[in-house]
Amino acid sequence: MVVELSQTDARRIAVRAQLLDAHRPDTLLDVVRQLTFVQLEPTAPIAPTADLLLFSRLGDAYEPADLTAALEEEHSLFDLDLLVRPMEDLALFRAQMDAFPERESTRRWLDDNEEFRGDVLDLLEADGPLTARGIPDTSIVAWPSSGWNNNRNVMMMLQCLMLSGEVAVAGRSGRDRLWDLAERVYHSDIPTVPLEEALRIRDERRLRSLGVVRNRTPDLPVETTRVGDAGVAATIEGLTGAWRLDPEALDRDFSPRTALLSPFDTLIRDRKRMADLFDFDYALEMYKPAAKRRWGYYALPILHGDRLIGKVDATADPERSTLIVHAIHEDSPFTPVVGSAVRDELDALASWLGLRVAGA
Repeated sequence: MVVELSQTDARRIAVRAQLLDAHRPDTLLDVVRQLTFVQLEPTAPIAPTADLLLFSRLGDAYEPADLTAALEEEHSLFDLDLLVRPMEDLALFRAQMDAFPERESTRRWLDDNEEFRGDVLDLLEADGPLTARGIPDTSIVAWPSSGWNNNRNVMMMLQCLMLSGEVAVAGRSGRDRLWDLAERVYHSDIPTVPLEEALRIRDERRLRSLGVVRNRTPDLPVETTRVGDAGVAATIEGLTGAWRLDPEALDRDFSPRTALLSPFDTLIRDRKRMADLFDFDYALEMYKPAAKRRWGYYALPILHGDRLIGKVDATADPERSTLIVHAIHEDSPFTPVVGSAVRDELDALASWLGLRVAGA
């Protein structure tokens, strides 16, 4: 069976799957379960990525302290490689952890540094949780990289131990992660789902969180976008190629609203899918020289109903208690109703941040 979708239906399925229509979720855990993960990304000209994403779903019912409590006190969520997931989903990663590492070069490095590995685990057992800075580098062989991770031996050992399920992120000290033995962080009663079954379930969850997706989209740095054979085949009117569709997303009511999205929001994280479904031209310009930016250093895409309609160039200035709006870029001229909805959302964002709106 191949389901034929209009572009409008496809957009609405994608927006609804990402919890960005008017049917807001009830809790933080509801959001993370549906999206499967929330990315921890530290860039924060307005607010950290995770907080912006959660505010756009939950509104002022969400407070950043809620995420900290869920990770560090309630342990209803866990941080795996800077992606926050529901704690019960650890069951879908245990088999992969048991099989780590897949790369022979990583296995050799760990074998060469077996004593270093033991030193790290012993220190965490005695004194954890600790930041990476609090762990001495007793490696014999340096991590082989010509890039950012070159000779960052403690950090890479912790990374390996996290991916093998031996250590876990217990919290944060400022921007630094606190590391501890996994048995002190993860729930002890979470089972191991066999690898093949776990990968299938993860594909199904991923598709459910996206609604509709191409299955040939390249993987992104933080998470694959592929969904395997999950769902059903679909075509979208006016777009070429094959898509996969979550069949449970069909025939659901769509109630529009307006939202300001983080540049890293999962609705637009796959830029090719964003361009195909929403015909939206956007790029994060923080790495461009100021003179070459079209929309601003950290412009927020504007979602209105099932369309992406513009960008807001804004910066939070806590010292002046203001959310400075440098510009509102309208892809097409806003009607008075749309302009008012965007202004209301800016006011809501500023109020949530404890600021007032100033500027354009």
